[in-house]
Amino acid sequence: MTMNDFAKNQPSGYQPPKVWKWAGQDGGEWTSINRPIATPTHEKDLPVGEHPFQLYSLGTPNGQKVTIMLEELLALGHAGAEYDAWYINIVQGEQFSTGFTAINPNAKIPAMMDHSTNPPTRLFESASMLFYLGEKFGEFLPAAQPARAETMNWLMWQMGSAPFLGGGFGHFYAYASYKMEYPIDRFAMETKRLLHVLDLHLADHEYLAGDAYTIADIANWPWYGSIMNNAYEAAEFLSVEEYTHVRRWTDQIAARDAVKRGRMVNRGLGPLEGQLRERHHADDFVNNTQDKVEARGGKRI
Repeated sequence: MTMNDFAKNQPSGYQPPKVWKWAGQDGGEWTSINRPIATPTHEKDLPVGEHPFQLYSLGTPNGQKVTIMLEELLALGHAGAEYDAWYINIVQGEQFSTGFTAINPNAKIPAMMDHSTNPPTRLFESASMLFYLGEKFGEFLPAAQPARAETMNWLMWQMGSAPFLGGGFGHFYAYASYKMEYPIDRFAMETKRLLHVLDLHLADHEYLAGDAYTIADIANWPWYGSIMNNAYEAAEFLSVEEYTHVRRWTDQIAARDAVKRGRMVNRGLGPLEGQLRERHHADDFVNNTQDKVEARGGKRI
């Protein structure tokens, strides 16, 4: 490259070094929690409640997948799916504790333990949790082919596509310290392509795997449903209402009672009445939403 070529770089004149070194680079809104190492930052045990499943999470799209699944199982009468959900404040780096990384060495939410097994089973990665729960309880995961394979196709598609939505488009459009045309255009194009993939498929299918609601829908809805409902304040920018079949699917799933409950759990943003920071019992949805907790001076009942 010539010096004129380097002048086009951002910042002007930038040349990648032969060996990259971490020097506290500006990572936008999430600078404080991004680092190139995986060791814990502090020692802290995680709390353990009374239920079989102990979930340590935050109400992001990845966190919502698991709480929606657990609420759906409870709605079907599976008492063994009872869970305690503990709020993990990732901005404060709680995911880097020794207790958390013992469950998830990748230090990302969600992390979960199943204490109904001996020894307890650790679970990390949201798709792994959905698959585990689907198999354990025999729900939302078809037993017969080809429906089972189709469910897994769309589950894995979501895991592969999510980084383009969040770490790609979401980061550069909403969280980076300044706007850059190239990455925004690059990831906007890919986000719209993924929405079009969904739209074409859903034109002929009620749900992702066919006629039945499955873990494929539970995995995809928190990400693509949020994009359809103005995540990153980008609905107009992405012209999401072009995707009429995705809109139908988004609204259909959003109307499910278990989905309404699941997306409240471990939530730390939005109206206080829609936040249930910790969930230990079903009546927490009535008694311990954040507006009521704050009105009581921080006390849960």
